[in-house]
Amino acid sequence: MYHKHIGEINMGTIYDGLEEIGPHFELSETHKMVRQSVREFAEKEIAPYVKEWDQAHEFHKPILKKMAEQGILGISLPVKYGGGGLDYISLAIACEELERIDTSMRVILSVHNGLCSSTIFQWGNKEQKEKYLPKLATGEVIGTFGLTEPAAGSDPAGIKSRCRKEGDEWVINGEKMWISYTNSSDVFLIFAYEEDVKHKGMRAFIVERAFGGVTTGNIEHKMGVRAGETGWIHLDEVRVPSENLLGEPEEGFKIAMSSLDWGRYTVGAGAVGGAKASLEAAVAYANERETFGKKIGQHQFIQGMIADMVADIEAAELLVWKAGWVKNQGKINTRETSLSKWYATNAAVRCADRAIQIHGAYGFCDDYPVARYYRNVRGATIYEGSNEIQKIIQARYALGYFKDKPLRCMPPKYDPEEWMNPDTDKY
Repeated sequence: MYHKHIGEINMGTIYDGLEEIGPHFELSETHKMVRQSVREFAEKEIAPYVKEWDQAHEFHKPILKKMAEQGILGISLPVKYGGGGLDYISLAIACEELERIDTSMRVILSVHNGLCSSTIFQWGNKEQKEKYLPKLATGEVIGTFGLTEPAAGSDPAGIKSRCRKEGDEWVINGEKMWISYTNSSDVFLIFAYEEDVKHKGMRAFIVERAFGGVTTGNIEHKMGVRAGETGWIHLDEVRVPSENLLGEPEEGFKIAMSSLDWGRYTVGAGAVGGAKASLEAAVAYANERETFGKKIGQHQFIQGMIADMVADIEAAELLVWKAGWVKNQGKINTRETSLSKWYATNAAVRCADRAIQIHGAYGFCDDYPVARYYRNVRGATIYEGSNEIQKIIQARYALGYFKDKPLRCMPPKYDPEEWMNPDTDKY
């Protein structure tokens, strides 16, 4: 038995004894229960098998059902929609604990809960939220996010997918690339430009595989995240009902950009878990391996690398928690999520690299997990906007070139009472 099912955690205690919602430098009892619950799940259901899955380049699809049963897939959605009613710090903790075991498991939460479900929660109308969120929260269907294309990654405005309006339907054609869990997903958030519309032409759609015309496949021979799915989507005359247009027609680009705030947040949070895994492995090995008649942990060069890892992890985690605190307040959080993603993913790479160095030759093979950790965390500096893009974002905010403007659909503010109320009409 795990410590608790996510749905059994009482959100009424999440801020007990606290006069306001942060910032605080100690997790609440509820947050600690989330950590323990997800950790116990990951250590029992994932850790014993993930090395085998990784070496086989194989995604173990039954894990999706187990994550759903544990309440992880809908952790930060309101109870009204079948979710756990937990806040965004809880979402970060879950991502951290999953990536502490393997990045591929955190990616599930990033694309399903973050990029897909949370974007529908923020931008969907009443009918769309009632139709899709309960199925997504409970894992009845799996969702993913389709923005990146073969020739459009860091430049999302350059996508080539096109759509046209025909009566009460939209027809979409295009290719998406480097999309997570394509073969396992039933629902796709797809972005395409409307034909012959030059200004504000990007449109956002909720596309079901069942609509027809959707073909998916996997990308083979990846460097990392081998225990998960990364693939492509081919859209061939996909007919989408008009009611599946997400947001107003001219809001497609805004939806795409705000959705990345969800994705980057979960990536940064997961990177903290990846960095912690590297530190744990390095400490264990340093206390076991002997050279020159003593444990290598007693050598100052090793101690220096361990200290650097500790500093990186502490800083990264605080940046993630700050971003989560801003999210809980329902504010635009582009700057905060970008900064946390940029720093935490770079920190995770540095920690994994140091862990390999501490392991010496053994770090260069799969006998120990640190090589897998490095292969996994390296990719996070590229996806959800490369870290070069994150640096540009930070500089432009600092220079005053970027300023946050209110969105028609602001990020949902966390309200414990309303999120735990199955009959609420607020969301």
